[in-house]
Amino acid sequence: MRFRRLLFLLVPIPVLQLQAQQAPVPQASSKPRPGPSHAKASVPDAGSINDSVYRNTYFGFTYKLPLAWVDRTPDMQADSDAAKGLVLLAIFERPPEAQGETVNSAVIIAAEPVASSPGLKSAADYFGPLTELTTAKGFKVVSTPYKFALGGRPSVRGDFSKDLGKLTMQQASLVELARGYVVSFTFLSGSAEEADALIERLSFAGGSSGKRPRSD
Repeated sequence: MRFRRLLFLLVPIPVLQLQAQQAPVPQASSKPRPGPSHAKASVPDAGSINDSVYRNTYFGFTYKLPLAWVDRTPDMQADSDAAKGLVLLAIFERPPEAQGETVNSAVIIAAEPVASSPGLKSAADYFGPLTELTTAKGFKVVSTPYKFALGGRPSVRGDFSKDLGKLTMQQASLVELARGYVVSFTFLSGSAEEADALIERLSFAGGSSGKRPRSD
């Protein structure tokens, strides 16, 4: 399916092994971040960061950035074609090229036109190629895709994990269809609890933060 084109951004290993940049590390800005210069008028606004909160009015959600995290959104936007798919937010606990003794947690949010993916009929369909690529990197499926409540908006969630010696990397992926786009939210962390905590920083217009639905 053609909607594989953005999936490389959602698979943890390439993301966490980004090459060191020659330019200074981009910092969160209080001004709106425009999309790539070649973006067409039909491409949604890339959103902006203000007071440590990322806001995207086009898709109607906000994300509260963890303290002192690194914003690498411009770098990842530069490597993508906004007309085919757009990285909305890419933040890391520390610079991707920096060594550390813990999993470098990250949040990556991207959008891709549904029209460019003829085989995509639901958010759950996105997990076919996503699962294929993620498991190819050594991850195991923790939970198959299931409905997930995000402030009253329907989405689908899937969870993965990978052993890294003494560490375990967790990946929680949320997908929704909104305004003709596939919007994907990828959360990388060192534990399931941390992944849930990162998800709870996500809020939608007219709704509350994203929380795992109760089973009782």
